[in-house]
Amino acid sequence: MKKTGVKVIGAGLAGCEAAYYLASRGISVTLIDMKPKKFSPAHTDRNFCELVCSNSLKSADVYGNACGLLKEEMRLFGSLTMEAAEHARVPAGGALAVERHAFAEYVTQRLKGLPEISFVSEECGEIPEGEWAIVATGPLTSERLAEKMSERFGGNLFFYDAAAPIVSASSVDFSHTFTADRYGRGEGDYVNCPMTKEEYEAFVDALLSAERVIAKDFEKRDVFEGCMPVEIMASRGKDTLRFGTFKPVGLYDENGKRPYAVLQLRKENCEGTAYNLVGCQTNLKFPEQKRVFSMIPALKDAEFLRYGVMHRNTFLNSPHILCADGSLRSDPEVFFAGQMTGVEGYVESAASGIWAAANCALKMRGKEPLPADTRTVIGALAAHISSPNADFQPMNANYGILRPLEREVRDKALKKRMFAERALQAAEELKEYAESAFAEQEI
Repeated sequence: MKKTGVKVIGAGLAGCEAAYYLASRGISVTLIDMKPKKFSPAHTDRNFCELVCSNSLKSADVYGNACGLLKEEMRLFGSLTMEAAEHARVPAGGALAVERHAFAEYVTQRLKGLPEISFVSEECGEIPEGEWAIVATGPLTSERLAEKMSERFGGNLFFYDAAAPIVSASSVDFSHTFTADRYGRGEGDYVNCPMTKEEYEAFVDALLSAERVIAKDFEKRDVFEGCMPVEIMASRGKDTLRFGTFKPVGLYDENGKRPYAVLQLRKENCEGTAYNLVGCQTNLKFPEQKRVFSMIPALKDAEFLRYGVMHRNTFLNSPHILCADGSLRSDPEVFFAGQMTGVEGYVESAASGIWAAANCALKMRGKEPLPADTRTVIGALAAHISSPNADFQPMNANYGILRPLEREVRDKALKKRMFAERALQAAEELKEYAESAFAEQEI
């Protein structure tokens, strides 16, 4: 009997993109997620596609940033994430940031409006076999399913991920802030909390001496660089934060003066009633977070709406397990997508859901899957998770994973534009190939 439907396990960014891609093309989908019956330690929203760590999807610059370029590639494939992000967008300068609940609610309602999708609320404890399926249970995969993966694949890798605190806007002392975007890009979407040399050094000293949450096996595991807790960054040297999260470069107050160090605040919602402490992921105990961050003059009376948290994320040793199309080497009908495959970031995870779904649809029609074209960011990420690598680690979108340009270009801005123009042309070709399968026959 010909198998026609696809089981999608996990309704995060990757799973929702996969379900939407397939259902939008007339393929029946069963979307399985344990919410609202059960929540992971980091999730609270009953809606699908909940953003946990940050409300930013990073740069929106198609021609100057690899993640911005990936967003445009996703739009070519009809991305639901990009559609929802525009609906729930909040001001964030050159970044694409969203109001979390509105974003998740939009995705949920769009999916529930598609008759091709049926929904099952249950915890999945088995890896599918003998059926078309996409597993996208994310970095916080339930223990039952994680155990099954470990039994079947072995060699699972782990790293720890951290989220930044959120404070009430009404509790910020705006007399100790100035509004500006770095290098004047944007419309003044960031609130900047300047610090003098003395204030900064006292803050770093307090950060280093503050008590941290003790995580099981923490010292035996790695912390992914892209989500490094602020206290670990500070431990690398007194000026590390000043050249990273707290860098003052490109920021000038109303008197044209550049501060010694700056903490930036970004809106969490459209109303501007809550602000995220940009880049301040942390594993400090909650009272310590209150004590240490309140040393920043603008936050001396800050009300914390959410404290920073740290949790274990899981990812597979994908080069040993997955093909470039996202399917298991041992079972070509079962695909994996999202952060658990070793892509790092909201946008990258969503893109891998599109990639897995497109390839699943092609294989269901007897077609060859999409080639992992490294001229594109989406293809380069697919190549990263499937290519031999003795020290495999999660990867963000970046120009370094793209195929080098055909000629040497010294001008950085021109080089990025050339990468983008080449990538978008190649992505258009991939999309046309994927869509051509639906013009020929019904599944």
